[in-house]
Amino acid sequence: MTTPMEVELPHQLGRAEARSRIAGNTHRLKDAIPGGMAEVHEAWDGDQLDLTVGAMGQEVKARIIVEETVVKCRIDLPGMLGMFKGAIENAMKTHGRDLLLEDRSLD
Repeated sequence: MTTPMEVELPHQLGRAEARSRIAGNTHRLKDAIPGGMAEVHEAWDGDQLDLTVGAMGQEVKARIIVEETVVKCRIDLPGMLGMFKGAIENAMKTHGRDLLLEDRSLD
């Protein structure tokens, strides 16, 4: 059983730039998960990203839809992670924009 969570991340980048930044930053998700054993799989279909992150025996599936002024994230939290929905949602709202939309082209 999963607990769905939806978060919207507003931006002023335009669809193409937001998509480019997300595509360039998804590898950073591994670093954001404690333990260093995360696996990240991504599949793009136009402006929609289907993302699976596996760590510590759990698998989190997300669908990210990039629009002109907002990135819509739907995340399905498995099992016990659903109990932490509020904390995860707050972290996404606080750090999701930095993690997904930050310009890392100069790094």
